[in-house]
Amino acid sequence: MDRTFAALADPTRRAILLRLEQEPGLSVSELARPLAQKLPGMMKHLDVLSDAGLITRTKTGRTVSVHLAVEPMREAMEWLKRYERFWNASLDRLVAFVEKEDEP
Repeated sequence: MDRTFAALADPTRRAILLRLEQEPGLSVSELARPLAQKLPGMMKHLDVLSDAGLITRTKTGRTVSVHLAVEPMREAMEWLKRYERFWNASLDRLVAFVEKEDEP
């Protein structure tokens, strides 16, 4: 999960994932073009995403297609949901406390 969050920390990598969600199976060069990335830089980003398990790459001839892999993101979302419940409950208790203190 650490690799997932580390990969998601970079805005370029988040943009790549968003693009793949909208257009699955793009080639590496198609992904690089709108991000103004040269191929070596794009490959480094894809390596990080691949190491985190967030994407898969398939080679057909000379073309490498990139696809999203959902399981690492699902695991990260489950982890975050646990903390969301904690913070929601904590904030609800804080609101109740403040409202009680404001009563005359």
